[in-house]
Amino acid sequence: MEFSGEITDPVHRSIRFSQAEREVIDSPAFQRLRRIRQLAGAHLVYPSAQHSRFEHSLGAMHIAGLAGETLLGKGYIDHAEIVQDLRLAALLHDIGHGPFSHLFEEVLEYRCNTTHEEMGKKIIMQSEIADIMGRHGYSADHICDLSFGQSKVNFMNEIVSGGLSADIMDYLPRDGLFTGAEYAKVDYYRLIGSLEVSKNRLAINRSALNSLESMLISRYEMFKAVYFHKTVRAAEVMLLRAMIAADEALGLSNTLLQNYLALTDEATLERLCVLDGKHAFAGKMARDYRDRKLLKSVYEKFLHKRDKQKMDSKALQTLASRIADAAGVDKNYVFVDASRAPSMPLTPSKEEMYSLLVVDKDEVYEMPVSEMPLVESISGFFDMLRVYTTGENREKVERSVKKVLGDQETLYMRASKLGH
Repeated sequence: MEFSGEITDPVHRSIRFSQAEREVIDSPAFQRLRRIRQLAGAHLVYPSAQHSRFEHSLGAMHIAGLAGETLLGKGYIDHAEIVQDLRLAALLHDIGHGPFSHLFEEVLEYRCNTTHEEMGKKIIMQSEIADIMGRHGYSADHICDLSFGQSKVNFMNEIVSGGLSADIMDYLPRDGLFTGAEYAKVDYYRLIGSLEVSKNRLAINRSALNSLESMLISRYEMFKAVYFHKTVRAAEVMLLRAMIAADEALGLSNTLLQNYLALTDEATLERLCVLDGKHAFAGKMARDYRDRKLLKSVYEKFLHKRDKQKMDSKALQTLASRIADAAGVDKNYVFVDASRAPSMPLTPSKEEMYSLLVVDKDEVYEMPVSEMPLVESISGFFDMLRVYTTGENREKVERSVKKVLGDQETLYMRASKLGH
């Protein structure tokens, strides 16, 4: 494929782009990603974490191109146009994110049972992006399927998202660089060079298993140290509650394209901050977030679990009310938060990654992740459970938590009982 220009990038040094990619990047729908931070409220803890979905999407495109060229060279892909398909799909895989990235996903799920992937499909198919791809001879339908894991060619889906994907190979080193965390080292050149294909699935050469193990552990550590950091999550809880409380007034979950494409971090925050009267709670949460007057954690429990059972949101709300009543404070200012993530990356079909295909000389076999001892030790789910409140209520709520939960009973145990 021919390149028409390049961008200097702090992670990958130089990212080249084709004419079709240039036009997609220059479209208003894609430029909007400049105004959506990759890590929502993490910059309030890690001041340099100001990077956006825009540069992550460019990086994912770059990595997908390297993977495609590797498979082309090995004969698994038979023409260069497929590499361009992969690059466009990776470029657009995050086009549907709303303000504050994954945080807004919780608003969409709570209010209208949709996802950023569904919004991404709508943006690709109903904006100027479809016209751009059509002019260059690419199918918007095909790119859309590939962007969101619905292509019939499964190994191409896996290049865009999954345990060996361009997505994870860009966001880990990028998030590590901009937060300053030292956990997120990824030898992606080694991993990409080892890629193979068998039975329509992406496989990895056995010699690169150490690099894969290192990447998966890095992801796990980043969740504990950055993504689920107690102060990062405090900021996110405030934004989340503000957006849900203000949705009726601001129509944030209105998924009409014109409305959705106007939603960016700062524009949404400004609209939230001016709210008062009936929506005073949402306005206060947003203003306190803006001014970094964040909620305080008064209870914290990290749980590493093997099963899929998720805590019931109603049970958590009930617990919050009981804690508030015992403390004699407004229940709107006691927050029981459960942050959950699978320890392993999800496959394109949103299933947990339990195994992978390994190539050892001329043999191809399926290897359970349990055969990598360090990875096996972290497989399953981890839940970070916390009780938050405002600074002025901190001491009262901390005493109340001990009274309601008891010295020996964890929040998780109580929430699980209430949820059944």
